[in-house]
Amino acid sequence: MSKLVPPHGGKGLVIRLLAGAEREAELKKAAGLKKIQITSQEKGDLIMIGIGGFSPLDGFMTKADWKSVCEKMTLANGTFWPIPVMLSCTKEDADGIKVGDEVALERNGLMMATIKVSEKFELSDADKAWESEKIYKGAGDDSQGDFLAKAKAEHPGVQMVFNRKPCYLAGQVKVLSEGDFPEKFPGVYKTPAQLRAEMDEHGWRNVAALQLRNPMHRSHEYLCKIAVEVMDGVVIHSLVGALKPGDIPAEVRVKCIDTLVKKYFVEKNVIQAGYPLDMRYAGPREALLHATFRQNYGMNYLIVGRDHAGVGDFYGMFEAQTIFDTIPQSKEPGKALLTQPLKIDWTFYCFKCDGMASLRTCPHSKEDRVILSGTKLRKMLSENAPVPDHFGREEVLDILREYYASLTEKVEIKMQKAAAGSSMK
Repeated sequence: MSKLVPPHGGKGLVIRLLAGAEREAELKKAAGLKKIQITSQEKGDLIMIGIGGFSPLDGFMTKADWKSVCEKMTLANGTFWPIPVMLSCTKEDADGIKVGDEVALERNGLMMATIKVSEKFELSDADKAWESEKIYKGAGDDSQGDFLAKAKAEHPGVQMVFNRKPCYLAGQVKVLSEGDFPEKFPGVYKTPAQLRAEMDEHGWRNVAALQLRNPMHRSHEYLCKIAVEVMDGVVIHSLVGALKPGDIPAEVRVKCIDTLVKKYFVEKNVIQAGYPLDMRYAGPREALLHATFRQNYGMNYLIVGRDHAGVGDFYGMFEAQTIFDTIPQSKEPGKALLTQPLKIDWTFYCFKCDGMASLRTCPHSKEDRVILSGTKLRKMLSENAPVPDHFGREEVLDILREYYASLTEKVEIKMQKAAAGSSMK
């Protein structure tokens, strides 16, 4: 009997990925259907629906779900959900589709899924602006003043919203492919069922997830080790989908994590895994999404530190922690979020403490500390600048230096206040 937290939604893992003869029959049928090309974000969302990572979702959202998620952080039926999961298409495509039709979904020539259309609708630019305000606006400096103008220019998540096509299809999907993730990340890419089975073998009950989109530096390592001390185990759960320009690709990050786990952790207490989403950079709302699908993977805690899933200075440093205190709490079984935040203060290396510390444990001044952040590390490496002592493990830095040396084009890395340490007192 599993001791792990049950999947979100009260229906168990809702799996829409087909296999065997059923998949072959659906592939054959899909070949004769009208085809729609989907985006990278839609592909990641689709795979998560397929493998049960987005339980209880069994397809893309209706307009009522979209509105409720933006406004109330719940689906139309009251189940907690923090971010819209949408399928967009051109008006030309939508004009040829009726409610009840089945449509094939393709990405770069690969047949990904079919959808049985239950609703089609449009969202205007005004609707997209409203969604952006609800989902992406935070309490940081970049969210003040004319938020939309700033966000359209600098926030990748808001840019994705406005780049969506004007028409939308809702409906249940049958997923036909996990893309290249199983082959590209063998042993790391895991479905919720696979990861749950592995944690059940360990006999784990209380499990924390460390969300990663950057290579692990000393602060990540410290956060993970704090959790290891108080949990049965920790899953270092990396995003292996698409990132914004200038971020470090998943293959490099996975290699860094492998090195760290083998050299600096008791391996039986840690699992490395990957999931197939693209980043949305939605800060607090994305922290809630990270907790929601971690419940489906069997983790009942999510480590939330400084500026979780943020970009630029759009969010307050600990806004992704405090949002958990404000979310709706349904009393109906399965509808509430069960995975909780493991809130940890700003962490750093302190020379006077002679070790890793946080604002809760270190009494010394900013000048005594090495401020650690993924953004700061990427900026230093991209500019071939020296990395301060105690910022990262040398074995990891060697892997990253090799990666940056191989680049022919480099993206300028913008430093936000938190990453630079300028907002630390």
